[in-house]
Amino acid sequence: MVHYVTVATCALNQWALDFQGNYERIRESILQAKAGGARLRIGPELEIPGYGCQDHFLESDTTLHSWEVLARLLQDRSLDGVLIDTGMPVLHRNSRYNCRVVILDGRILLIRPKMHLANDGNYREPRWFTEWARVASTEDYVLPRFIADITGQKTVPFGDALISTEDSCVGIELCEELFTPQSPHIAMSLDGAEIIVNSSGSHHELRKLGRRIELIREATLKCGGVYLYANQKGCDGDRVYYDGSAMVLANGEILAMGTQFSISDVEVTLATVDLGAVRAFRAGMSSRSTQAARSSVRYPRVVAGISLSAQQAQFDFSVRPTRPLAPRLHAPAEEIALGPACWLWDYVRRSSLGGFFLPLSGGIDSCATAVVVHSMCRLVVDACGRGDAQALADVGRVCGESGFVPATAQELASRIFCTSFMGTANSTAETRARARALAAAIGSYHIDVDMDAVVAAIVGLFALVTGQTPRYAVHGGTSAENLALQNIQARLRMLLAYLLAALVPWVRRAAGRPLLVLASANVDEALRGYFTKYDCSSADLNPIG
Repeated sequence: MVHYVTVATCALNQWALDFQGNYERIRESILQAKAGGARLRIGPELEIPGYGCQDHFLESDTTLHSWEVLARLLQDRSLDGVLIDTGMPVLHRNSRYNCRVVILDGRILLIRPKMHLANDGNYREPRWFTEWARVASTEDYVLPRFIADITGQKTVPFGDALISTEDSCVGIELCEELFTPQSPHIAMSLDGAEIIVNSSGSHHELRKLGRRIELIREATLKCGGVYLYANQKGCDGDRVYYDGSAMVLANGEILAMGTQFSISDVEVTLATVDLGAVRAFRAGMSSRSTQAARSSVRYPRVVAGISLSAQQAQFDFSVRPTRPLAPRLHAPAEEIALGPACWLWDYVRRSSLGGFFLPLSGGIDSCATAVVVHSMCRLVVDACGRGDAQALADVGRVCGESGFVPATAQELASRIFCTSFMGTANSTAETRARARALAAAIGSYHIDVDMDAVVAAIVGLFALVTGQTPRYAVHGGTSAENLALQNIQARLRMLLAYLLAALVPWVRRAAGRPLLVLASANVDEALRGYFTKYDCSSADLNPIG
């Protein structure tokens, strides 16, 4: 008998504590998965409250509102017929756990707590959650009364278990557990789990996607089986960007892979897998069979009343397993251009402001920052061209022009991106020309400012107060005078940047909203402190630092 299973893994742009919006995106992803024929759907880690809640996880309201969202999913009969794996915090015996909650047709099958918490780099999960330490073990969890009234259940299994469907077996591991030496998928696979699902909140780093692919490829190549990987996407109100890239692998091959850099809020990746190929692959490895027979780890199994594959009488002979594909990996330069660009768009559309302002010096750092904004505009225009309803709505809101559809990145930039060359008598014609040429190429609204009068006013005020007039070193001044005069120019640029960011939109159109000011101090300067304090390095955001 043929066992073709269509599965769905999702990359969702969830916002911390946006329970209504998060619910809508989760529900939309389930409906898309169902429309695509999937009977198993997984989403990102902690997708109900949003991964980036940080210390709000310590508040009981965060857990309560997560249960309220789950209640709405449980009551929604349009979601029936799909095995749904979603994520939220759960308080069990007065300890808080980062959990996956598996539901089917209005009932909770299993609450699976995370067993290995991320606690390095940008991650501080042990601050908010407790690790579940009991491998292959469950205990009863008493449901909140309003959830029990919906499901008709008083208790559900809580812990480390497998889900047994009518035709297969599903194991669960969460994000960090894939990266550990003794990943749960190993013992689960040896105990018969044919499908492993992994829900992550993994942020973008250069070349990190390649590492994820290799880990999952190695897992399915050694153990055999199907592996679904879901991930958060977008800016969750923090300084990191979650880069999606949901994917499905089977027996060491990539079957489907979502985008890494995209501004769409909901992305569902579908694949049809052949469970028969999994069984043949495993049966062909005698060493794997021997280890499975000797394994002492036996997982509790929670029975799910669903067949992931179609019954023979209902089998669609037009359906075929998804063909393998080569991994899609961006070059490092593309990652640098696209990751911060996606992050900037998320930030500006959530800020309720009107775009960005950038002091454009004609140097490489401010040029790089401007190009990142240009990359953002290109992504937005592409999404609008595809008819992305959310992107179109966001563009109208940010631009203050309902119904506006930009045809080019330059047209969008002219409305939401303002640049300014702030020169003095000491500025060169070359840097001024370079700034003007770049602004014209990317389409920004550009202002060429001469600041000499402002600098002279400050120096004149100092002379009036002290009776001394400082001079540059080339005119015989001391190093102290020279440095002070240079810093006057730099720091006045910060003041002027914020003034222009606040009022240029008002000048251009009466209802214009202020702009976010971008800095362009690069990472090396930020780490070494090699820049002028309170100059153009002081801003709302710094995409390159």
